[in-house]
Amino acid sequence: MEEKQLEGLSFDIEARIPGKLGRAGTIHTPHGDIKTPAFMCVGTYGEVRFVSMEDLNSICAQTMLSNGYHLRNKSYDIAKDGGLAKWSGWNGPTLTDSGGFQVMSLGSGIGKVVSMERENEVVNAPKKDRLAIVTEEGIQFHDPYTDQDDMIGPKESMDIQNRIGADIHMAFDELTSLADTYEYNKEALARTERWAQVSLDEHKKHRDDLGYRQSLYGVLQGGRWEDLRRSTAKKLGQMDFDGYGLGGAFLKSDLGNILRWCNEELPENKPRHLLGLSRPDDILIGAEMGADTFDCVAPTREARHGRIYTKYGHINIKKFEGSQEVLDPHCDCPVCKAGWTRDQLRSLLKSKNPDDRAKYFNLASIHNLRFTIRLTEEIRQAIIDGRFEEYKDEFMKNYYSYAKNGAADPNRHN
Repeated sequence: MEEKQLEGLSFDIEARIPGKLGRAGTIHTPHGDIKTPAFMCVGTYGEVRFVSMEDLNSICAQTMLSNGYHLRNKSYDIAKDGGLAKWSGWNGPTLTDSGGFQVMSLGSGIGKVVSMERENEVVNAPKKDRLAIVTEEGIQFHDPYTDQDDMIGPKESMDIQNRIGADIHMAFDELTSLADTYEYNKEALARTERWAQVSLDEHKKHRDDLGYRQSLYGVLQGGRWEDLRRSTAKKLGQMDFDGYGLGGAFLKSDLGNILRWCNEELPENKPRHLLGLSRPDDILIGAEMGADTFDCVAPTREARHGRIYTKYGHINIKKFEGSQEVLDPHCDCPVCKAGWTRDQLRSLLKSKNPDDRAKYFNLASIHNLRFTIRLTEEIRQAIIDGRFEEYKDEFMKNYYSYAKNGAADPNRHN
């Protein structure tokens, strides 16, 4: 009897930015489509902190990203429930990160993107103080939560992710830091490429176990060096991955070039995910240079600390005592549409009542997530309409120029 062929991921490109690498398209997954460019809401443990699945639907979220490292001890239960989408209650497209960044960052001093002014501040922790050690088999680490020694490599990561059963997985990789030399980046990149093949081989063994085809993205590293970035893009581009994750630690000013180096070499017909960035200028540069999807914890994390995104830059909600303005009069999120004022949200954040603070966390997170999702929606439409450059210039002027110059919203009625 012929074995049934399960359908997995596919990608259609619908429009392109003339003269650039950016495009608008659709990623088809077993749990639904993702219209790109798109922002993936981060639900590290299978849920977005302080945001319900109903809330995610209300802000037009398309997909949720969770983490293999953090869900590893729940992975067997998730498999029994039919996979991440069903177990979480999200029931839409999902992606899991491999957990490599989480274990590598244990005490090592690794960061992802810094400004040029802060480059000299980045140092690696002394080896004797690190909780994570890289070997050929994977990363040995001391788990600060369980106080136990553990190890995750490409095989273990794939086993965990296959049990979790997201639509898209990330291959296991070694993330270097800005403090690492070219020589070490070259060594680490060769190891990441070997791990990529192990990840592929292991993934294929169990990708259909939950009754639908799970897909795998290869992850590109190489730091800030063009020869390493182009070389690994060519190698991974010839491998049987379903898409690609664009990762690494680098200067913010290098982002556009790094994406160009990678995406000029990668297959055009496969989707690309920019890992862990969500600043508006990063998303705009990413979309222009060929990234299709994005993720980051910043919108919700910063919301919890009082940073609110608006059309004319971010604001600190703690400074708006007595303000009867909504968070952003230009916003279509449920919070702004319901008329919540800046003073009301400030009062909730400042309250000593845990229920009030939880309410603030919910409302502010909803707002910032919708802002970021709407940005990718507008970028997509601008690409389709052939006006990306005009949209980018207008957005950047509004979001950064007014905030930088301390100017008020020109459309605000006081």
